[in-house]
Amino acid sequence: MRSADLIRFNARLLVRQWFRTLMILLATAVGVAAVLLLTGLGEGARRFVLEEFSLLGQDTLIMLPGRKETTGGLPPLTGEGTRDITLEDVQALSRLNSVDLVAPLIVGNAQVQFDVRNREAVILGTSHQFFEMRELSVQQGQLLPLIPLQVPAAVCLLGPVIKQALFGGKKALGAWIRIGDRRFRVIGILEDRGQSLGMDISDQVIIPVASAQQVFNVQGMFRVFLTVTPGHTQTRAESRIIDLMQERHGGERDVTLVTQDALLGAFDDILQLLTLAVGAIAAISLVVAGILIMNITLISVSQRTAEIGLLKALGASAGEIRTLFLSEALMLSLMGALMGVLVGYALLWTGHTLWPQFPVTVPLWALAGSLILALSVATLFAWLPAGRAARMAPVEALHGGAGHA
Repeated sequence: MRSADLIRFNARLLVRQWFRTLMILLATAVGVAAVLLLTGLGEGARRFVLEEFSLLGQDTLIMLPGRKETTGGLPPLTGEGTRDITLEDVQALSRLNSVDLVAPLIVGNAQVQFDVRNREAVILGTSHQFFEMRELSVQQGQLLPLIPLQVPAAVCLLGPVIKQALFGGKKALGAWIRIGDRRFRVIGILEDRGQSLGMDISDQVIIPVASAQQVFNVQGMFRVFLTVTPGHTQTRAESRIIDLMQERHGGERDVTLVTQDALLGAFDDILQLLTLAVGAIAAISLVVAGILIMNITLISVSQRTAEIGLLKALGASAGEIRTLFLSEALMLSLMGALMGVLVGYALLWTGHTLWPQFPVTVPLWALAGSLILALSVATLFAWLPAGRAARMAPVEALHGGAGHA
């Protein structure tokens, strides 16, 4: 039987058995769409995280208090140590030739009040360099002033969300607000940057680091951001930073340096494994679709015994009979898989339209894998009923068909 005749024969059969065809198409389409949707979301999450951390810049280091030894996996995001990183340490770091910019960071929650309005907000205590390192700008007013780190100043910058919550449509620049038990004058309104590295800058208040020490009654830094001077290698800069901190802390190596490459590599590995895992879970639905194909093909064989006997009586070989049933299953699986691809991409496109900041993309291996798996499962599960049809003797098949009628 020629390929064109085989396709026409199967097409007429699929149209005649439209309900059975629809069930197999839906089962396969759901399986393929699930694989594409989940892997697309997993890959989107991976890219989103990598893009977020890439905002730090290639030569940015993050210092944490406490020594953490790692032998692979996710670098430490928290540190525990007996000695704080002080502002004097930060100043010493800024004097290293291999360090270009240094920005200390203190983070805490406090009540922010203006007039009768108040709400709890995240307060960032930092320095002028922090804005350059994080590429932050203001839509109104000015950045934190260039003042010595130990000098507290009663000034602050508001994110647009917290500004709207406290002032509504009123002018905020020049107004005095209360943070905890201290008063601060608003000197700037930040540009809306949304979520970045897990922090929503638009809903935060930024004050000088020495002022944050007073508000939260702390001395140690939560984090210290450092950038490597152009022309200096990151490895050399890391070594100089660690040696300096060890010298200042009585010979103890009680700080941890996290590089952007370490963060990106760790998150990349974790999210790739997560994407593979959710893709594998979704692929189980294709196995379910294969079982449905096998059951329906077995029913089809039992209903078409007379047809099988007639084809064998006309000279069709066992191989041609097997090909007839396998090609039917493959046609159904291919059409269902293509439907699933269209549905999966449509859902991902809709999600990206609703949340444009979240990238969604289907890895090529997931697209190819879902199509290959759908066709392979259809072939595997249709082989048994197709073989059963191929082994039928012409006379017995014709007799079975007559008895069935």
